Amino acid sequence: MKSLASRWRRGLVAVAAVWIGGACASDFDTRASNLVPVLRESPGANKLEESLLPFGKIGLTLKDGREVEFEASWFQYLGDMHLRLMFDGEQRMQSVVPADLQRLKLSPEEALAVATQNLRRRYGAPVARPWQGGLMQVQADAPEMVSSYFLDRDFWTEQVKASPKGIVAAVPRRGGIVFAPADDEAAMSILRFSVAALYAGHEPSRISSALYLFKDGRWSVFQPPQAR
Repeated sequence: MKSLASRWRRGLVAVAAVWIGGACASDFDTRASNLVPVLRESPGANKLEESLLPFGKIGLTLKDGREVEFEASWFQYLGDMHLRLMFDGEQRMQSVVPADLQRLKLSPEEALAVATQNLRRRYGAPVARPWQGGLMQVQADAPEMVSSYFLDRDFWTEQVKASPKGIVAAVPRRGGIVFAPADDEAAMSILRFSVAALYAGHEPSRISSALYLFKDGRWSVFQPPQAR
């Protein structure tokens, strides 16, 4: 657990260093039309209910010894995943800060809705394609953004029409979402094995080791993240 916490903290230090060092450059497009959502791992977490819980201010010591407080529009979201609201640039992304949402007159939930619409506009609507063992995979024009389509409620509402008991999905890495009907026992068995293998094999781009159920218009934790 210590190594996971250390890695998580080092990641925050790196992001804070970029932010303080000038990521908020004046030439970056910070309009609402440039918002996009990304999901990232929160090692050791298991948030049971789908909601946006702000991280708040985080006190950090940078490599040069400076003590700083860093706050971005990052939210504990569900299971071992957190949501980051970002401004999308041609070569990089910039974290949205609370002042940006105030300026844009958007609540976090409203910003997420706008960001998800922008995701479709920029990278295309997601599509479901057969994968293996009765599983389906999500594909889009930008493979590295596929995990963000977990947040596309319209897409999942359409998929669940053929599965009244719900859909179970895995988001093991940034470039992949796989899912199956909750009542397909054979496919569910393969899904449980697949999420563990895909998560274990993609450490730099891991997102979640859990399984999630989409039913009645919402996500919930179906199978908790792996114990650490």
